[in-house]
Amino acid sequence: MANAVRAAIGRLRRRLILEAPASTPDELGGSTQVFEAVAAFWAQVEWLSGTEQWRQGRPEQVATHRVTLRWRGDLDAGKRLRDGDRIFDIRTVSDPDGSRRRLICLVEEVKP
Repeated sequence: MANAVRAAIGRLRRRLILEAPASTPDELGGSTQVFEAVAAFWAQVEWLSGTEQWRQGRPEQVATHRVTLRWRGDLDAGKRLRDGDRIFDIRTVSDPDGSRRRLICLVEEVKP
């Protein structure tokens, strides 16, 4: 069992930044949504599928990935992960066996 845990930890090779939405006031008295860095952690990113969609009259490439990381309590849909210039919107977060050892997130990367 210890070897299986070590092997899984060894696959966490991508340093991701967790970003959460925040509102900042704009010059017109309203607010604008921005994303602020919350935490950084190591994860495994696996490509699952890709497709092309039309959004707002233009085509976008959409790729779905599975992100595996050590368990943490601050991930949920609505936040996003950043890997350099790549942005992954979190769609679902799951603790597959309920042990609070790891999380699996399904994320969507959109490329205009």
